[in-house]
Amino acid sequence: MQDTSQLEKRLSFAFQNKDLLTQALTHRSYLNENPAFRTGHNERLEFLGDAVLELVITEALYARFPNKPEGELTSFRAALVNAKMLADVGLAIGINDFMLLSRGEAKDTGRARQFILANAFEALVGAMYLDQGYTPVRDFILAVLLPHLDGIVEHRLYKDPKSLFQEEAQEREGVTPTYEVQREWGPDHDRHFVIGVFLGDELVAEGEGPSKQTAQEEAAKAALAAKGWG
Repeated sequence: MQDTSQLEKRLSFAFQNKDLLTQALTHRSYLNENPAFRTGHNERLEFLGDAVLELVITEALYARFPNKPEGELTSFRAALVNAKMLADVGLAIGINDFMLLSRGEAKDTGRARQFILANAFEALVGAMYLDQGYTPVRDFILAVLLPHLDGIVEHRLYKDPKSLFQEEAQEREGVTPTYEVQREWGPDHDRHFVIGVFLGDELVAEGEGPSKQTAQEEAAKAALAAKGWG
């Protein structure tokens, strides 16, 4: 049986039902290799945790910003609970060290692992909620996630790069950015794009990605850095 006591210390949360914690850490792929394992995988807990997380953050933002409109609060919430943020917080509290994964998944350290960690964080929230109810899990979420809010607001991380670059370009230079494909290659199922972002005739920066949308976002990020507007 996996010893999760060190993780519980990091979480400052002692589970009454240890199997709930184990299940939150169990990826579907692990059960493919260990079909007799005593708990199920974490996807149902993830479904529950996602809803709990959204309620806690929504409640906190509603109280913290009494004069902000719904659209801005929605953007703040999205930035706080996106996959990258949840994965980063999951790493910081040590979830990665206790995940139960297949041998293949355990070797993957890229984007797929980020989603696995984000989902496990949501599953952990669901497990906490089932184990001890709303108040303790709310306290945990506010402790590990809310400290990131000031940076999100200050650096406008709640805006996507394209929107932010467009706002800055219009405000500073009176120009709306345009995006043009510079290069593309690969078969239809594995296409790759390099897209340039222009202010008038000026090529400010380029971005690369597996879709035009991703390449445009990368170009906008690079342009914000190039202009010192980020």
